[in-house]
Amino acid sequence: MRFSAVVVVAALVSGAVASPVATPTATQSDPADVYKAQATAKTESPTSKVKGKAFDRYVSIWFENTDYDKAAADPNFQFFAKKGITLTSNVCLTHPSEPNYMAVVGGDYFGLDGDPFTQVPQNISSVVDLLEDKGISWSLYQEDLPYTGYQGFDWVNQKTGANDYVRKHNPEILYNSVAEKADRLAKIKNTTLFYEDLKANKLPQWMFITPNMTSDGHDTSVTVAGEWLKTFLTPLLNDKRFMDNTLVLLTFDENETYTIQNRVFSVLLGDAVPNHLVGTTDDNYYNHYSEIATVEANWDLHTLGRFDVGANVFANVAAHTGDRVRKWNAEPCLSERYFNSSYDGIFTTLAQWSPQPVPNVFAVQNGRTVLPAIQFEWASQFWKTYYHGELEIPDGAHPPVYPYKY
Repeated sequence: MRFSAVVVVAALVSGAVASPVATPTATQSDPADVYKAQATAKTESPTSKVKGKAFDRYVSIWFENTDYDKAAADPNFQFFAKKGITLTSNVCLTHPSEPNYMAVVGGDYFGLDGDPFTQVPQNISSVVDLLEDKGISWSLYQEDLPYTGYQGFDWVNQKTGANDYVRKHNPEILYNSVAEKADRLAKIKNTTLFYEDLKANKLPQWMFITPNMTSDGHDTSVTVAGEWLKTFLTPLLNDKRFMDNTLVLLTFDENETYTIQNRVFSVLLGDAVPNHLVGTTDDNYYNHYSEIATVEANWDLHTLGRFDVGANVFANVAAHTGDRVRKWNAEPCLSERYFNSSYDGIFTTLAQWSPQPVPNVFAVQNGRTVLPAIQFEWASQFWKTYYHGELEIPDGAHPPVYPYKY
C-alpha cells in the first residue's frame, strides 16, 4: 500500500528519546491497492451491555473549524441545542485539527503541531484499552472511509476528486496500539456500516463518528455541517436501537479564528439527559480530555494516567459519579489562555528530539486508578511524568514542566 504525505514516527521503546522522521511519499493511497483491499477487509460489530452510572451508550460526533458564535447561530445546531445541554466553555487544546483528534482518545497530543501522517508509538494506550478492559464494545464510523481498517492518508472521490476522507480526523487509526491489531482495525468502519449495525441491532456502546470533509464543514460551511447533522441524527433520536440510555456529544475540533480563545460550540443530548436539563446551558470549563474523563467516570474504568485524569467530567454525569467539577485555578486565568499553539513534544515539526512523556502510573481520580497494563509498562520511569492530575493543562505559551532537564 502506498501512503501519502509526511510520515511522522516516534520511538517504540518505553521512555525513549524520539526524533521525528519525515519522508515524502505519494499524495494518496493507490486506487488499485484500495479496490483490492476492499474485497478482503475484515469487519467486526461487537456488542455489549455494560451498565453505566449515567448512560449506557456514548456517541461523539465531531465537526470542523468553526467559531463558537457562528455555530451557535446556525439554525440546525440551534435545533439540537434546544434538545440538550449547551456547553458554553468547552475549550479545545490547540491548532490545527489532528492534535485535537489524537488527544481526545489518548490523553495528550505529544507536541503535534500539524496534520501529517502520524503513528503514535505502540506503547501508548488509548481509550479503547480502557473500554476493552471492562468489556465495553466500541467502533469508529468514518464517512467515505474506503474500507474497514483503512490506514491511508486520505481517500478522494474517484469521480469528482472531492477530498472526502482524511486520516487526521480518524483518532484511533493514529495509534499503533490499534493499527497493529487486526481485531481493532476491524472496528474502524465506514458510516454505511453504521446503518447496517443499526439495522442488525449491533451498535456498540462507545462510538466516534466523523463526517467527511464536506459534511463536517471543513471544505464547506457550518450550514452544510448543520444540514448533514439534521439529516443524520434527527431520525436516530426516536430510534430505540440507537437511543438506549444514550449520551451524544456534538462538538467541533477547533475554532476558526486563531486570535481568540479556542472555544467551540458543543451540545450534550440524548435520552440519558434528564428532562429538567433539556434546553439548558453548562458554563463549567471542559476540554477534549473531558470526553475520556466522562467515559471513565461513567463506567468506572481505569485511566490512562495522562491529561484525562485531571479533566472535568461533564456535570450532568458527575452528578451520578461523585466527581467534583472544578474551576480553573491558575495564572494566567482561563480567560487569558487561548490554546492556539502546541507545546513541544515527540511530534513537533523539525524538533531535534524530545522525551516520550511518561504517564503518571500512581494517579488516582475519585478512586479510579491507572490501567494495570500501563502501570506495568511505565512504572520504572514514574519519576519522569509531567502529568499530576491538575485541571489546568499546558499549551504552546505555557508548556508542560518536566521533572528533569533534557
